[in-house]
Amino acid sequence: MGGLKLWNWQKEDWPDFHFDPIRLAELEGRFLQESGVYWGSVKHLEKDGKDLLAVELMSQEALKTSEIEGEILNRDSVQSSIRRQFGLATDHRRIPPAEQGISELMVELYRESQLPLDEARLLRWHALLMNGRRDLVGGVYRVGSDPMQVVSGPLHSPKVHFEAPPSNAVPNEMRRFLDWYRSTGREGAKRLPMLTRAGICHLYFVSIHPFEDGNGRIARALSEKSLAEGLGKPELIALSAAIHRSRKAYYEMLERCNKRNEITEWLVYFAETVLVAQAESQQWVEFLIEKTRLIDRLRGKWHERQEKVILRMAQEGPGGFKGGLSAENYLAITGTSRATATRDLQDLVEMGALVRTGRLKGTRYRLAI
Repeated sequence: MGGLKLWNWQKEDWPDFHFDPIRLAELEGRFLQESGVYWGSVKHLEKDGKDLLAVELMSQEALKTSEIEGEILNRDSVQSSIRRQFGLATDHRRIPPAEQGISELMVELYRESQLPLDEARLLRWHALLMNGRRDLVGGVYRVGSDPMQVVSGPLHSPKVHFEAPPSNAVPNEMRRFLDWYRSTGREGAKRLPMLTRAGICHLYFVSIHPFEDGNGRIARALSEKSLAEGLGKPELIALSAAIHRSRKAYYEMLERCNKRNEITEWLVYFAETVLVAQAESQQWVEFLIEKTRLIDRLRGKWHERQEKVILRMAQEGPGGFKGGLSAENYLAITGTSRATATRDLQDLVEMGALVRTGRLKGTRYRLAI
């Protein structure tokens, strides 16, 4: 790298990020408006529905923020861990360390969203994320003289997408980051609009890259915390799910914006992604409201097998089973005979619980929501 100053943290204006607030104003307004719609909808949920919403969206965030980094976790274990922390009924399975760690982080992020951010909290989050890892120590900043680089490609000819500040600079960089975070919050003299602050927070943190691993997951958690602080309560925005669906664009945008401190392009991208995530969370709220109405309407009209299948379908959320519920799915869930499954499914269609599409082996069923 020599004397070239390739990266944002090497520029003279670091960390004085520049952006055009006019290009963000309309997005900030939409975020506030949709937040009002979200909380107005949540009021229609009973306590059980609110608990289910929290469990589902936190589980989804835990799974997707990990998948973005290539780590595949067990969904049932994540959900079981979160349910236990909420005091809800669950099975007695043993929760693996990785699933337990990310679940505890998500619940803390939700329950303690208004508490101050400090170094101790960040180190605890990192320790939770590294739970069960034997190849590195959790809860400490990176050390060592080797460059911290984000690379891809073959070992003999890697492509360097980013190089972070040297490890001996991390403690001071993190002190500056935490000072910036406090000063730009709800009560800060340099208060920033919500989407703007959350987007800068994400880019600023990953540019420092203070840990050996887990930086992306913590950056996304920090963005969620920043938004919750601005709103005064956690909204359960499905941010990681939205990023995961287009993670190539996410990484490309980070790379395009890590060489300068004029970051309007990044902030517009980030704000638009948050709005997509917010809409997905709203879909979940509306789905749960409609699911409750459906179950109330059909209570007493179906038998145990049919109820089991409907509740299992509801666990899949607004998207339902991939491709729709098939007769084979029904057999697997209930263990009944094929003839009985056929009758059960026909009954559910006639009573308005399911909608049928396709023919013969291509027949599929979706909730009538």
